[in-house]
Amino acid sequence: MRIQFTRCPENPIVVPGLYEWRMATVFNPGALHDEGRFYLYERAAGGLRPFHCYIGMLESDDGVHFTHVSDRPVFTPEMAGSKYGSVQDPRVVKIEDTYYMTYAYRPYAWNSHPTGLGVPESHEVHFPGFSGRSEENQTRSGIAVSTNRVRWEHLCWATPADVDDRDVILFPEKIDGKFWLLRRPLQFVSPDHSSIESIDAPGIWICSSDDLQAWSDPLMIARPKQVWEGGRIGGSTPPIKTEHGWLVITHGVGPMRTYSLGAILLDLDDPTRVIARLKEPLLTANEKERDGYVPNVVYSCGSLIHNNELIVPYAMSDYSSSIVGFPLDELFDELLSKGRTQNSG
Repeated sequence: MRIQFTRCPENPIVVPGLYEWRMATVFNPGALHDEGRFYLYERAAGGLRPFHCYIGMLESDDGVHFTHVSDRPVFTPEMAGSKYGSVQDPRVVKIEDTYYMTYAYRPYAWNSHPTGLGVPESHEVHFPGFSGRSEENQTRSGIAVSTNRVRWEHLCWATPADVDDRDVILFPEKIDGKFWLLRRPLQFVSPDHSSIESIDAPGIWICSSDDLQAWSDPLMIARPKQVWEGGRIGGSTPPIKTEHGWLVITHGVGPMRTYSLGAILLDLDDPTRVIARLKEPLLTANEKERDGYVPNVVYSCGSLIHNNELIVPYAMSDYSSSIVGFPLDELFDELLSKGRTQNSG
């Protein structure tokens, strides 16, 4: 691929430590550029057994050197409903004068045992009131709200409690008067909720809402196609509005559970329509990024445009966080010259 990207020479820019709740891992950063400052929202854990995750917030003047705005998380599992749980993968957007954070939630945290080879071996923990049955501990996605970026409160649920549904991402503005949401369910619930069916190749779905409470039936817009996407893909970062369309960074889960980043372009007026899609990964782990809590993973929950570059903060092996920049002209040239698609999926 012709896109010449640049990793920040100071990577990793955010590492574990400092506070008890972030001693083990800090990863999957959401990003916001607002009122002249850069903000990161980190998924952080103080330990692996149990693997309680929290959301911390950092700020920066230059987009490279970050400090925490608080010595405590800005969003916790208890704020979502369970002190025994885990809140994960913050994606933050500003719609008019309000900030929204979509996040993944498990009411009861796992015990996690890294293997050094791929996804850790994870086991349910018998917390008070929990049977230990996995079907009672599905990942659910919620929406939190803030008026100042720092103080958050849970607003509503975006997905059902009985369906494993994550990679839930709000568009940063309404389209045709509606909120729009990307999803990546591992099961599909029938419209009348009478049945739940597993999805063989999980992909990117989209739905809309008038009020963030009731959502339209989701529509599949992108399925795994390439080898690096393997058996599932999902949205990674909130869409960015550009003259060419809504730019969305995606992720694919390829052979040996290798996570890579990709990109798709959605129609500005009809986001159910995929205009273009990269055939090759935008970013994969290099030799310095392959060791960590989960090897061979690059993953992001936020991106932004600054000085004609797409800036993507990303996690390295689910352990620490770094930054990479892509020239916008090269990215769009690759998307529009090689990635155009005639139909969605």
